[in-house]
Amino acid sequence: MAIENVIIIGSGPAGYTAAIYAARANLNPLMIEGYQAGGLLMLTSEVENFPGFPKGIQGPELMAQFKAQAERFGTRFIPKNVSDVDFTGKTKKIFIDKETYEASAVIVTTGAATKWLGLESEKRLLGKGVSSCATCDGAFFRGAKLVVVGGGDSAMEEANFLTRFASHVTVIHRKDHLRASKIMQDRAKANPKISFIWDTEILEVLGEEAVRGCKVKNLKTGAVSEVPCEGFFVAIGHEPNTHFLKGKLELDPKGYVLLKNRPTTQTSVSGVFAAGDVQDTIYRQAITAAASGCQAAIDVERYLESLHH
Repeated sequence: MAIENVIIIGSGPAGYTAAIYAARANLNPLMIEGYQAGGLLMLTSEVENFPGFPKGIQGPELMAQFKAQAERFGTRFIPKNVSDVDFTGKTKKIFIDKETYEASAVIVTTGAATKWLGLESEKRLLGKGVSSCATCDGAFFRGAKLVVVGGGDSAMEEANFLTRFASHVTVIHRKDHLRASKIMQDRAKANPKISFIWDTEILEVLGEEAVRGCKVKNLKTGAVSEVPCEGFFVAIGHEPNTHFLKGKLELDPKGYVLLKNRPTTQTSVSGVFAAGDVQDTIYRQAITAAASGCQAAIDVERYLESLHH
């Protein structure tokens, strides 16, 4: 089997952008998209903050346009998941079930998955008032009462951000104290639009076609009650899709790929690059993922050039 110039593992804004740039550089990229191609934007209804779409665009439609552009320049696609990798040799090996692919360079763009509560009602109302991204969806909830679930930095950040639009934000947390950093706690507690419900778990998100509230249970008293809201934001963290990379690349304690030579996208292994949410613990936006995909493709082009010299 021929050795590919570059294989992109994963899709989404980072992967497709990397493919567009790599294809235009005549690198003839091969993308292993994954069974759930398109990343988190496939779960997003309306995207209003991606430049170039003043009227907004549906997440799946935006990803379809990204893919079509990558395809137009000659990117090839395999709609399967990678089962294992071997980055120890000069050429990098990627395994899909019993098939092996080899490449001179690899770009990892497998993204990160939102941690959900695991409720059927949460899944059913996703995009109908249930969200995991305040910066993506906050503007749809002007004047609304909102709930944020979580107690870490991301939950406090989401709650504070949402007060720009909401009439009130209720933070619901399982414990009687926050695990967020002191500065984030102080900011949230000082915000007159934010209140807290402690020692409480979510039993159900209420509503048929749209969120109208949530059913909760106090973990100390066992009392069950309802909290009315029009938007329900889950902020209990993200999990990078890097299970197949453990022991193959250097990861941080949470499993995100570490970049070793910033501002480049170089990982701990020469010839392997990473872009998008798989290495981004801060921004997690479609536009920043796309930008890092562009960087990774340019880094690969320069890396391959250096091999020839």
